[in-house]
Amino acid sequence: MTEVVSPDRLPSAGVLRRLGAMFYDLLAILALMMVITAALLPLTGGEAITSERYGAWEYAYRGLLLGIVVAFFGLFWTRRGQTLGMLAWRLRVEREDGSLLNWGDVFKRLAAATVSLTLAFAGYLWIWIDRDRLAWPDRWTRTRVVVLPKKS
Repeated sequence: MTEVVSPDRLPSAGVLRRLGAMFYDLLAILALMMVITAALLPLTGGEAITSERYGAWEYAYRGLLLGIVVAFFGLFWTRRGQTLGMLAWRLRVEREDGSLLNWGDVFKRLAAATVSLTLAFAGYLWIWIDRDRLAWPDRWTRTRVVVLPKKS
């Protein structure tokens, strides 16, 4: 018989498992960005979208790519609590009470993750010294990434 584990007993995810999931998600996001960019190439005559050539349209293009990142994480986190990478690594992001994130949580968590990654992954390496094994994005947004039990 399989034991049911309550959400408050699920262990926090470690650094390496999180980085593995992030790498998987990076590959998926890059693929989406390439598809969108390829779809725009006929409109640009196959040329890169640069400010010299297209002016303000470059900012629209960058906004579109940023929107892909926000939509990717937002849709997965608000509906399942798991991205494709998190699913593969048996991880789930949740609020402190175990519920799914809302869009406000998504924006805050993405901003915190950006800071954590920009500072040489310091926000994730923090897990090794945090008493609850939480990263900066977890602490700053009152969420956590947990390891799900193996299905038998």
